[in-house]
This record gives sequence, structure tokens and C-alpha cells, in this order.
Amino acid sequence: MKKLILSAAIILGSLSIYATTTEAEPVKIAVNVQDEYKEVATDAVPAVVKTALETAYPGAKLVKAYTNEKKEYKLEISVGDQKATVYSDVNGNWLKI
Repeated sequence: MKKLILSAAIILGSLSIYATTTEAEPVKIAVNVQDEYKEVATDAVPAVVKTALETAYPGAKLVKAYTNEKKEYKLEISVGDQKATVYSDVNGNWLKI
């Protein structure tokens, strides 16, 4: 009986040698970094963008405005007690970021 248990332990032990794990390849994550926006005066925002803002968000107040090298605008607005950030290009088209 001892030989049977010893034989089973040796066989099971030898099978565990092949149960090694392989290293997985590192995961590569791509992150899109937005262009840096610089604050501008709200008066510097083109009239087309202001008109698009009033059309899309009636009663919205432009709190702060930012622009980047691509002439895209980041607009911080408030409507009542709610605040939001929206993005627009120089022609007043809304951007999804």
C-alpha cells in the first residue's frame, strides 16, 4: 500500500512540473492627449461660436473660454445652476472629445 501511495505521489509530482505559467505580453495602452488649451477672454470668442452656443443652449452663460493651436474652443458654460464644458471649432461646429 505504501508503494502505491508513493508511486501516485511521484507521478502527480512529476506532472506538476509541466504546469508552469508563461509570462503574458505587456499590455500597450494608447492615450490621446488633448492639445493644451490656453485661456482667452470671452470677448475673443468668434461670433459664430457664440451664436452656435445660444442656439444649442438657450440661456447659457459663457463663463470661461480656452483655445488651442487648432483654433478649437473649450467653453465652460453655466445654465441656471448647472455647469458644463463644451468644445467647438472656429466655425461653431460642436466637437466630441
